[in-house]
Amino acid sequence: MSTFIHAQAPADRNSLSSLPPGDSCILVIFGASGDLTRRKLIPALWDLACAGCMHPHFDVLGTGRTRMTSEEFRAQMREAVAGASVKRDFNEDRWKTFEKCLSYVAGDPGDLTFHRQLGVKLEAMRAGGASGNRLFYLSVPATAAGSVIQNLSTAGLNLNQNGWSRIVLEKPFGRDLKSAHELNQTLLEGFDERNIYRIDHYLGKETVQNILVFRFGNSILEPLWNRNYVDYVEITAAEAVGVENRAAFYEETGALRDMVANHLLQLLALTAMEPPVAFDADSVREQKVQLFRSIRPMSVAEVARRTVRGQYGPGQIDGHPLPGYRQEPGIAPKSLTETYVALEFHVDNWRWAGVPFFVRTGKRLPRPVTEVRIHFKRTPQALFASMPDEAIEPNVITLGIQPDEGITMQFGAKKPGTHMRMVPVQADFSYRRAFGAAIPRAYETLLLDAMRGDPTLFTRRDEVEAEWRIITPIEDAWARLPAPAFPNYAAGTDGPAAASNLTGADHRHWRKLSQPIRRVA
Repeated sequence: MSTFIHAQAPADRNSLSSLPPGDSCILVIFGASGDLTRRKLIPALWDLACAGCMHPHFDVLGTGRTRMTSEEFRAQMREAVAGASVKRDFNEDRWKTFEKCLSYVAGDPGDLTFHRQLGVKLEAMRAGGASGNRLFYLSVPATAAGSVIQNLSTAGLNLNQNGWSRIVLEKPFGRDLKSAHELNQTLLEGFDERNIYRIDHYLGKETVQNILVFRFGNSILEPLWNRNYVDYVEITAAEAVGVENRAAFYEETGALRDMVANHLLQLLALTAMEPPVAFDADSVREQKVQLFRSIRPMSVAEVARRTVRGQYGPGQIDGHPLPGYRQEPGIAPKSLTETYVALEFHVDNWRWAGVPFFVRTGKRLPRPVTEVRIHFKRTPQALFASMPDEAIEPNVITLGIQPDEGITMQFGAKKPGTHMRMVPVQADFSYRRAFGAAIPRAYETLLLDAMRGDPTLFTRRDEVEAEWRIITPIEDAWARLPAPAFPNYAAGTDGPAAASNLTGADHRHWRKLSQPIRRVA
């Protein structure tokens, strides 16, 4: 059992609540009747409005195939915000003010005529006092994004003589390298790269951004962050939930495309990239692209050896019985879609040569956790009380992304007593303890940045294609290799047994998800 040392950080809680104001604009949401708008976008805009970040001339125009009036849209969004986990308590009077900026128009985003009607609507809103700036947010399936972009351009909505026009795209950006390249070509035919915001909400999390500060803002760490001292790196994004109401999306996508092709590769890049010359959009993204280009591509034989696919079967979490993936509504009874994937990546550059990066993600695992664990090499010999090497736990730095947002550092200390015995202890930093609840959430940060024209936390064209150059050969190899005997792990367990063999050496292993790191209250 590890001992814990509470490392308290100084905190100025009030300073975190002050965010810069956004520019005036009309936010046009395609797919506004969908789940993302209710769960994430409108609650984030509500929190920003309550924090005083919204320009007086800010409006939301929701669009979607679902037929409803603006009043019905507002009622749905009110229900969503009132029931959401927002930082600002719901207040009826405050909502009455906020909902004035919300409106809705029904239409088919794949229909050019609708886009032309949308242009007339936007001009009428501007004539009535709304902003001339336009922020188009595509909350639509990846397969529909291309036609929406083409219609925006054909209808002339990408050109704006009364202000700027920007476009935000949700991941995934295509299904493979070819489709991602085609989507980028379609985008660039209508918009300049500086006005394209490819959103990966993980990059909006404060704790993800803190990886750069932790690495490059502390001189005691940078000399150790390399192959000379690091044994291996473990990156985990585990979910306890199943597919929920996203069966159609998940059957088409799978865990590799849904999580590794964006979120987890981004975490790997921030953990392993070289220091940028400045914290600005081009400098940070250039270093990430260089890192992606350094990841060793896999042959079919290497994919068979260095990847593990899984699909959950019936099981239980916290004593509650759960169905298997193939028993979920909308899932094919013989589906071969993976709900779990573990991979071993190698970064072939001077800093990381020989250091394996083990990456895993999955659904219906014991608990939700996203973290990066840096495992340092063991000391060359045991000096204390003839302790065997295997009894000495190496130093580990854990960067907690969610739900435990913070950093723990495991190191050795003498156990009290007459014998010279070493035990592992942890220095523990918690974002919540240090800074309170004023931390902006991912979509708040990213929506505000898009309104302000700051692309630093968004992915660039070459960055997206560099990610797909890593992922597409894996998907192609899986199509050629025999499929595993799905299901191959029970809901509520740590994943397929084969994943344990991926780490290879005896001293390298995944952290048990059923044994969370205890944090000091």
